[in-house]
Amino acid sequence: MWRDTKLKTAAVLFLLTVCASLLNRGASAQPVRATHLTVELVSETNAIAPGRDFLAGLHFVLDKGWHIYWINAGDAGEPTRVDWQLPEGITAGNLQFPAPQRLPLGPLMDFGYENEVLLPVPMRADSSVKPGSTEELSGELHFLVCSNVCIPGKARVAHKITVATHPGPPDPSTAALFLNAERHLPRSLPAGASVTVRRTKAAYVVTLRTGQRIASAEFYPFDQNVIANAAPQTDQPLPNGIRISVPKAQGSQQVPAALHGLIKLPDGAAFQFTSPVSAGPAKDQRTGESLLHVLALAFLGGVILNLMPCVFPVLFIKGLSLVQSSGEERKRLRVHGIVYTGGILVSFWAIVAVLLLLRAGGTHLGWGFQFQSPYFVAFMALLLFFLGLSLAGQFEIGLSATSLGGELAQRGGYSGSFFTGVLATVVATPCTAPFMGAAIGFALSQSAYVSFAVFTALALGLAAPYVLLTLQPAWTRILPRPGAWMEYLKQAVSIPVFATVIWMVWVFAQTVGSSGVAALLAGLLVTAIAGWVLGHWPAKWGAAIASILLLVAAIALPSVAAEKLAPSAGPRGRASTGSDVWQPFSPQQIASYRAKGKPVFVDFSAAWCLSCQVNERVVLDAAAVQQAFRKRGVVTMRADWTDHNDTITAALAQLGRSGVPTYVLYYGGPETQPTVLPEVLTQRIVLNALKQLPGPAPRP
Repeated sequence: MWRDTKLKTAAVLFLLTVCASLLNRGASAQPVRATHLTVELVSETNAIAPGRDFLAGLHFVLDKGWHIYWINAGDAGEPTRVDWQLPEGITAGNLQFPAPQRLPLGPLMDFGYENEVLLPVPMRADSSVKPGSTEELSGELHFLVCSNVCIPGKARVAHKITVATHPGPPDPSTAALFLNAERHLPRSLPAGASVTVRRTKAAYVVTLRTGQRIASAEFYPFDQNVIANAAPQTDQPLPNGIRISVPKAQGSQQVPAALHGLIKLPDGAAFQFTSPVSAGPAKDQRTGESLLHVLALAFLGGVILNLMPCVFPVLFIKGLSLVQSSGEERKRLRVHGIVYTGGILVSFWAIVAVLLLLRAGGTHLGWGFQFQSPYFVAFMALLLFFLGLSLAGQFEIGLSATSLGGELAQRGGYSGSFFTGVLATVVATPCTAPFMGAAIGFALSQSAYVSFAVFTALALGLAAPYVLLTLQPAWTRILPRPGAWMEYLKQAVSIPVFATVIWMVWVFAQTVGSSGVAALLAGLLVTAIAGWVLGHWPAKWGAAIASILLLVAAIALPSVAAEKLAPSAGPRGRASTGSDVWQPFSPQQIASYRAKGKPVFVDFSAAWCLSCQVNERVVLDAAAVQQAFRKRGVVTMRADWTDHNDTITAALAQLGRSGVPTYVLYYGGPETQPTVLPEVLTQRIVLNALKQLPGPAPRP
C-alpha cells in the first residue's frame, strides 16, 4: 500500500514536471531556467518595421562558477548555437560573440563567459511583414555549460514582438544589455591602426599600432590549435600601441600563412584582424606590400591622375602657361617645373598633415574629405569661376606676364606656377586614380614618416609629366611659338573651367539641397561683378579694394546658406541610392545576405567624385552589367560618401582604402575574402569578376 502511494506520488510529480516543461516551452518573453543557467530571448525594441533591421539577443545569466563558450572554446568545449523557428518574412543573421575571458581549468584554458552575457543576433523584417501584427521569435538553443564538469543543455526560447509602420524606440529594460554587448563586440581596426604578426621559434609576436600607448592586452585566436591556450601571454606597451608575445601550440609543426584573431583591451574593447605571419619584420595586414612597392604604386597613380576628369581643366591651364614659356631660356623653364612641383608637394604635405592630426585626435577622414564640406565646395566653385572669368578675358589675373616688367614679371610667373600646382592638387583630391587606392590606404594606416613618403611619391607622380617637359628642352621645340592665337586658346580654356563650376554647383546642391543653390548662384553673380570692376579699372587700388569686398560678400552668401541648410538637411543620398536597383549601404545587411549565400556588390561613391559618376553611368548602369547582376543573384548597394559618414569611412579603412571610387564584390559566405575591383571600371572587368562567383546563382 505504502509502495503504491509512493509510486503514485512519483508519477504525479513526474507529470507536473512534464507539464511545467511544456508550459515553459510555450512561454514567450520569459526567462528559461536550464541546467546551471537562465537564458532569455530579448530584443532591442518592442516594435519592428517592415523592410528594417533590428537586433535580438540571447541573455545568459550563469550560476556562480559556471561558464559557456566563445567561438573558439579553447582547450575544450563548444560554442552556443541556435536553431531558429521564425515567422515568414523575418530572418536571422549569425550569432555574434563579444570578446571572451580566459577561464583557467586546471592545466587547461577555456575561452568563454561567466556570470552574465548577451549574444546579439542581427535580424531583419522584410517588406512582406504586415504592420499591426504580433510575431513570435523562437529558437532551440544548444549549449555546453561547464565548471569542473561539463553538461550539454538545450532550451527553447521565445519572444513576441509587435510589427508597426515605424521602428519603436529602444526598450529601456534591455538598452543597457545591448549597449554593453556592442561595446565588447569585436570590431575592425580603425583607420590609422594596423596589426603585424611575426613568428619566432616558440611564439607569435603580435603588434597593434593605434597611435596611442596601450597598457595591456590579450590575444584570442579564432582558430583552434594555433596557440598554447594556457600559456601566459606577455605584453609590452609601446608609445603607439602594444606588442603581445603569444606562445605557439605545442606539437604544432605547420605555421599558418595568416593569423586570424582579436585583441582585447583593458576597457573591454576588442579589434579583430587577419594578418600575414612573417618570419621577419611583418607586413601590413591589409596590403602586404613592401614600402617600395607602395611608393611605386603611389607614383604611378599620381601620373595617371593627370588623365582623370577632375584634373582636366587645370591641365589646360598649365599647358597654356607652358606654351607661353616655351620661348624662355632653359634655366627658367626648369625653375618653372620645380616651382610647380613645389606647389603640389606643399599641398600634398598639408593634406597629409591634416589627416594625421585628425587621426591623432581620434577623427578619421579619407582622401577627398574636404569635398564633403559645403563651405569648401562653394569656395572652390567661386575660385574656379573667378579663374574662368580671367581666362575668358574679363580681366587679367597674371597667367600672362607680358604687361608687367622686369623683376615683377619674373615673380609673377613663378608664383603662377606654384599656385597652379596647388590648384591641381585641390581639384585632384575628389579622384582616386588606378593604383592610388591601395597606396593611400596603406599610407594612412602607417607611421607619419611612411605617410609622408607615400604622399610625396604621389605628388611627384602628379607633377612628373610637366616637369619632364621643362627638364628636357628638346621636347619643348615641338611646342608652337607665342602669338595672337594664344589669346583665343586662353579663352577656349575657360570652357572646361566653367564646366567644372557647373559640376561644383551640382555637388553643392547634393549637400545643402536645391534651396542653397540660389545663394551660390548669387555668389557667382557677385564674383562676376568683382571681375568686371577689375577689368574696367586695372591696377587701381580703389578697384582692388572694391573687388576684395565683393569677393568676401560672394563667399559669405553660400556659406550662410550652408550654415542654415546643411545641419537640417542631414546626409543626402542620390536618387539612385534609394532605388530598387541600388540599396543603401548597410554592413549588417551585407552580413545577412552573405550568411544566406548571396553575393553583394558595393559601389563606394560620392556626388563630388567625377570618376565615380563616369563609372556609374558608363559601366554599372549599363544593361549588360545590370543583367549580369540579376542573373547571378547579386545584391547591389551604393555607399554614398557625399557627406561624411563614419560607417562608410570605417568600411573603406577595413578594405585598405581611404577614398572613392572603390568597388567591392563580397562573395556569398562570411569566410571568403571580398574582391576589390580597379578604380577605373570597364564592363569587361565587372563581368569577369561576376564570372568568378562560386557555384550557381542563388535565388533572389
